[in-house]
Amino acid sequence: MRVTHRLASQSLASIPSEAAWAESIGYDAISKNETAHDSFIPLTLAATSTTRAMLQTSVAIAFPRSPMITAYTARDLQDLSQGRFRLGVGTQVKGHIERRFSTSWESPGPRLREYVQSLKAIWKAWETGERLSFEGTHYNFSLMTPFFSPGPSEFPAPPVFTAAVNAYNCQVAGEVADGLMLHSLTSAEYVRDVVRPALARGAERAGRDGGKITVSGGGFLITGPNRASLRAAQAEVRRRIAFYSSTRTYHSVLAPHGFEEIGQRLHEMSLRGEWGEMGELVSDEMLDAFAVSGEYDEIAGAFAQRYGGLVDEASFTMYSEHPPAESELRRIIRDFREL
Repeated sequence: MRVTHRLASQSLASIPSEAAWAESIGYDAISKNETAHDSFIPLTLAATSTTRAMLQTSVAIAFPRSPMITAYTARDLQDLSQGRFRLGVGTQVKGHIERRFSTSWESPGPRLREYVQSLKAIWKAWETGERLSFEGTHYNFSLMTPFFSPGPSEFPAPPVFTAAVNAYNCQVAGEVADGLMLHSLTSAEYVRDVVRPALARGAERAGRDGGKITVSGGGFLITGPNRASLRAAQAEVRRRIAFYSSTRTYHSVLAPHGFEEIGQRLHEMSLRGEWGEMGELVSDEMLDAFAVSGEYDEIAGAFAQRYGGLVDEASFTMYSEHPPAESELRRIIRDFREL
């Protein structure tokens, strides 16, 4: 099972060394999310200090960027990394799209489908020299002169993964994407009962082999050398679960577990700015639903027991009271890779 390290450094100057360390420790891929920083620039730096690891945005926010802009940036990163780049894109939620990015929010699922189709049409035009022609409801591309085309690449077009929470967007991934990136707030039950069936429906609708569409994810991992260390690390995970659960868009993940009422209470607390107290509403049952816990020598097996057969790649955030020593971390990564 491929294992991904998520870049944590908030300093661009530290990115090359962190990426080189992650590759040397055994991670198969290095990702960067897009919260307080752009996701492409750190991976550009990571490309200069690594030679093996896959580099992926997880995820770049799609709608504020034209597909043309994203196509250029992804192509450049693919060339710079010598074919090691993977583009992950997502919709974000309505409030952020409209109020943080000042971008229109309309038909996010169908728009995401066209976004991926546009990217692939642009890359194909560059590769073949054929006339660019994509006509959709949300995007239309019909102009690409030789002066503005980078031309063919010696590497294939980057794989495109889409992030999805609701069933419709999981179906979209099955129709047009090379893979699906699960949200951190997920559970094995939700992946089994909602994500996988929707992905299969999308693949069938598009006449694709659903078995070739990669599912990447696994939520939160809590680990440490002993039980006391696991308990100490739980507080931060409770806060993360509470933060995501306060967003109504993600309440569909809470529903199978009967946590909708808690989600609504957390949403109301977020409106009042009570961020510090929200983690107290996450019960042990809720924590267990969305996080996999285990000591260093147990965590890979615990993950396999929960997500075996449901995900193809382990992309997770690991929480520990103290970061594992490098020898322990190497063993954990090796255990995951052998699943």
